[in-house]
Amino acid sequence: MDKNRINFLYVFPNLFTAASIFLGIVSIINATVGNYEKAAWLIALATIFDALDGRVARITHTTSKFGGEFDSLADVIAFGVAPALLLYFSYAADFGRFGITVVALYAIFGAVRLARFNVMSSDTDPNVFIGLPIPASALLVITWILIFNEYPVLQEYSLILVILGFCSSILMVSNVRYPSFKKIDFSRANFVKGLIVLIVTLSTIFIYPVEALCAIITIYALYGVVRYFYTIITRLASKER
Repeated sequence: MDKNRINFLYVFPNLFTAASIFLGIVSIINATVGNYEKAAWLIALATIFDALDGRVARITHTTSKFGGEFDSLADVIAFGVAPALLLYFSYAADFGRFGITVVALYAIFGAVRLARFNVMSSDTDPNVFIGLPIPASALLVITWILIFNEYPVLQEYSLILVILGFCSSILMVSNVRYPSFKKIDFSRANFVKGLIVLIVTLSTIFIYPVEALCAIITIYALYGVVRYFYTIITRLASKER
């Protein structure tokens, strides 16, 4: 009985990973038939399962090489292929070969980003990601698609979305560093502040779900870029002194 229980514990976190794949496939199916909003929210839901699988594995002490590889393959589908096809069917298809190239690069660079992460993860600071994480990139794309659907007046500027897809692709394979939030300080001194921030954030998301999520993920993406160029400028200025 103990052996069966242990085996189930190893299976349990992988069920969350499998759920991400399932949601990614269902999202693709919805995108192909024009249910763009539903497809976008399914990808957003997949990010929750993706965040849970690793944490569940660490809590239950069932991390494994298989789980890590399975998670990466799931991410390619849920956050690489699914957002790329959603972007294509919703807006990028209007731009012919350029649109096809952008969504193809998004999926390819997403896979490259995951492969690089797997190779470099043991040598990098666990508090940062090198390159925009693929779930964050997927959220960036889908939340802006939701914004364009929410405000039809923006749809005549759909080229912006295609360019955004290209930029997020580049960010995934860049050397721009992003905070990982894996080791959040839950000390008593920061607990109240963190709780207040969390309550305000969740309240805003409840009132304006699309706008709030889009703002949060856009700020996160821009934060890494701004800090990257600020670091370069600071280093150049210090060398000139």
